[in-house]
Amino acid sequence: MKLIVIGGGAAGFWGAIACAEAYPQINITLLEASPQVLTKVRISGGGRCNVTHACFEPMLLVGHYPRGAKALRGAFTRFQPQDTVQWFQAHGVRLKTEADGRMFPTTNTSETIIDCLLRTAQQLGIHLRTTAPVTHLARSDSGRFEVRLKSGEKLACDRILLATGSHPLGYRLARQLGHPPIAPVPSLFTFKINDPRLQGLAGITVDPVQLRLSTADEAFDQTGPLLVTHWGLSGPAVLKLSAWGARALHHSRYRGELAIHWLPQLSYEELRQQLLQAKAQKAKRAIAKHCPVQLPQRLWQTLLTAAAIPPSQRWADLSKQNLRNLQQELTQGRFQVKGKGVFKDEFVTCGGVDLKQIHFKTMESRFCPGLHFAGEVIDVDGITGGFNFQNAWTTAWLAAQAIGQSLA
Repeated sequence: MKLIVIGGGAAGFWGAIACAEAYPQINITLLEASPQVLTKVRISGGGRCNVTHACFEPMLLVGHYPRGAKALRGAFTRFQPQDTVQWFQAHGVRLKTEADGRMFPTTNTSETIIDCLLRTAQQLGIHLRTTAPVTHLARSDSGRFEVRLKSGEKLACDRILLATGSHPLGYRLARQLGHPPIAPVPSLFTFKINDPRLQGLAGITVDPVQLRLSTADEAFDQTGPLLVTHWGLSGPAVLKLSAWGARALHHSRYRGELAIHWLPQLSYEELRQQLLQAKAQKAKRAIAKHCPVQLPQRLWQTLLTAAAIPPSQRWADLSKQNLRNLQQELTQGRFQVKGKGVFKDEFVTCGGVDLKQIHFKTMESRFCPGLHFAGEVIDVDGITGGFNFQNAWTTAWLAAQAIGQSLA
C-alpha cells in the first residue's frame, strides 16, 4: 500500500514520519516542488524555530487560533504541545520554554529541528523527492490516485496527504479534487502608519499597551508589547491584531484607525492623579524633563508635543486643558493605518480548504475518500508564538493515524 505526501514542510514531514513510525509496512513518498525542504522551519523564530507553545490545556490552546479553534478543540485532546515536546525529546532534541511561552530547541538553531526530521525520515525509509512539483491529481473509480509531475512522470498511490502550506499550487490541487479553497489573505503582518508622533522613535518598545483597531465593519482589541518601527508599528500586540482582523483589514484594503492606550495598567483617574502629583511635586521642572509614568523618555516628549505642550513648559504651568490633552494622547491616541508590512521572513495566511469539507478526526476529505489534509493548506491559522507549527504537527498526526489505519 502506498501513501504520497505532497509538500516538504513541517506538516508534510510530520505526517510522513508519524505514519511510517506507526505503520512501517506502508510505502511512503514525500514530494517537494522546490529544491529545499522545511524552508519555513528554517526561518521560523529568527532562525531558531519556534517549535510550539507551552500551553498544555486544549481549551486554552484553541484561544490562540483566530480561525479553526472549534475544529482544533477535539484534535488537541489527541495530540497537543506536550506530545510534540515528548516526540522531539525521544528523538534527541530538547526544547526550552522562554518567558512568553514560546518553545525552541536548546541549541537555539532551527537546523537542529531540520536535522532531526531529515534523519528520522531517512531512518524510516521515507522516499524524499525534491524538485518534483505536482501539476495534476486524479482519483480513479477504483479509489486509487494518479499524481502527475511537471516532468510528465505519473505516480500511483492509495492515499494522498496534501500538506503544501499556503502555496497556490496546493490550492489548485485541492480544487482538482473538489475542494475550491476559501480565498487566502495575509494573517500576520505589521501596520504601516505615517504619523509625526512616531518619527524618530524606531526601536522603542512599550509593554504593555492596549490597542483597538477599527475598520469599516468591525473593531478588534489586543493588549501586549508594542514596537515602533521605521514604517509604523509592530510587536506581538500588532501581530495579534493583524491575525484576528485579517479578513476585515483585507476588505478595507488595509485601512483603519488604531487607538493606543499607552498605560493600560492605569485607570483614567489613576493617571490623572499621577500627573497632578507631578505638577505639585515637580512644579519648577520642565514637563519634558520629568516623566511621571513608565514610558520611554523620547515617546513621552513626542506625546507632549502632540498634546500641544511646549518642551520648556514647567509642571507648575500645566493648565486643565493641557492635562486633558495629555491624558487624551496617553490613553486614546488615534493613528491611521495606511497599509500592511510583513513579519520578518515569515508568512502566514488565513484561508484554504474549508473545514466543513473535512472530517477533522481523520483530516480526510468529505468529498474525495483517501485524500487527507494537514497544516496551513486548510483554513486554520494561529497567532505568532509557535501555534501555527502546532497546528501542523497536530493535523498531520491525525491524518497519519487515519491513513495508517485505513491501509493497514
